[in-house]
Amino acid sequence: MLTATLVAGFLAGATPQAGEIAPDFTVQDTSGKSHSLSEMVKQGPVILAFFPKAFTGGCTKELSAYRDRYKDVEKLNGQLLAVSTDDAESLVKFKDSLKAPFAFIPDPDAKLTNLYDVKMPVMNLANRYTFVIGEERKILKVESGKDAVDPNGAIASCPLRKPKTDAAAKDAAPAPDAKK
Repeated sequence: MLTATLVAGFLAGATPQAGEIAPDFTVQDTSGKSHSLSEMVKQGPVILAFFPKAFTGGCTKELSAYRDRYKDVEKLNGQLLAVSTDDAESLVKFKDSLKAPFAFIPDPDAKLTNLYDVKMPVMNLANRYTFVIGEERKILKVESGKDAVDPNGAIASCPLRKPKTDAAAKDAAPAPDAKK
């Protein structure tokens, strides 16, 4: 009984759950652009999609579906980061083959994969997980396995929020005293 409990606890790990604060990170995509979660969430929701391996059936299906629905993500001022332990060269080819408009993050050392505790045991591959992250890095939804192949749940979990702009900040500022 205790062994089963320990094994279950080990397998459960510390994968972030809905309602928790997502671990912050700064990563570079395949084009060399830097992405910082704490900055990204100020603009709108972030979909962080971990996938096991480029050019495999399930991953191609998942990321093609995100490509096809990406305009829906953009309407919500959302951003999508597709993360895999593949190297940058493989992800550049995969992204190009899909004609995907979103960022692909190579994680060959599994730093981000380990940070979110979604690494497969023994193998240097990410399990299929999708995190929808909102304001102040609050996790709004977590999907895994087959549920994470279909982007509908993740996209539906993105709150509609207009990004903060300088004009919005001016509107929020108190009006000057007219009695002067």
